[in-house]
Amino acid sequence: MIDWRGRFLGARRGVRGAPMVTYGLIAACCLLFVSSPVAGLDPAYGTGDELLAAQGSYFHRWGVVPAELTGGDPHALLTPLTALFVHGSWLHLLGNMLFLYVFGAMAEERMGPLGFCLFYLGTGYVALCGYAVAHADSEQTLVGASGAISAVLGAFLFLFPRSRVTSLFPFLFFLPLRFPAWIVLIFWFTLQWLAARAAGAGPGVAYLAHVVGFSVGFLYAWGRFRGGDRVKAQAAATEGESQP
Repeated sequence: MIDWRGRFLGARRGVRGAPMVTYGLIAACCLLFVSSPVAGLDPAYGTGDELLAAQGSYFHRWGVVPAELTGGDPHALLTPLTALFVHGSWLHLLGNMLFLYVFGAMAEERMGPLGFCLFYLGTGYVALCGYAVAHADSEQTLVGASGAISAVLGAFLFLFPRSRVTSLFPFLFFLPLRFPAWIVLIFWFTLQWLAARAAGAGPGVAYLAHVVGFSVGFLYAWGRFRGGDRVKAQAAATEGESQP
């Protein structure tokens, strides 16, 4: 699902080096996941009910519980940061890391390593807090890098609107078609917004965190880079069916 050959075609010529922050974030998420009880690889966590209990404790400790965050629990104030590195399944992890790998490198090259790192963590925190405020009474745990990655997509839309994105659409029989980034990302945002309106606070995808993250990421890029030239390169990235 990734156009490996063209991932950096949209970056400015003469890239300063590998996107180490993007790679570091991916490595951190993957390493933490495989060492967690969610991956099911460590026999020390046991099996059956014992494993499920370990997973529940893991999510509650490091994930966002809206009722606790909005209730002022001091520990809960840190969870929007820790939750960015926690994922609920292999599919959840791989889908998020796919999007971060494709879109994060170019955003990092434009913002710089330190700026991108602070952007990623800050917007991810805001996205998860936004969901928690909207569902203040929810006891459901929220985990994943979706909010931060959605912010990367929002920034990408402003910074690289004319980049060419190869996408696979189920309703078009999964044909690989190339569109400008602004078409693909606005379409993606619209789907998230519609899903957020229909979703509740129960288990499932936190679409509202996607909407908040995307909006904050776009506004940040607009505020910081609107006085300069946006990159008009022809990027080749691939968006699959999986959502961050």
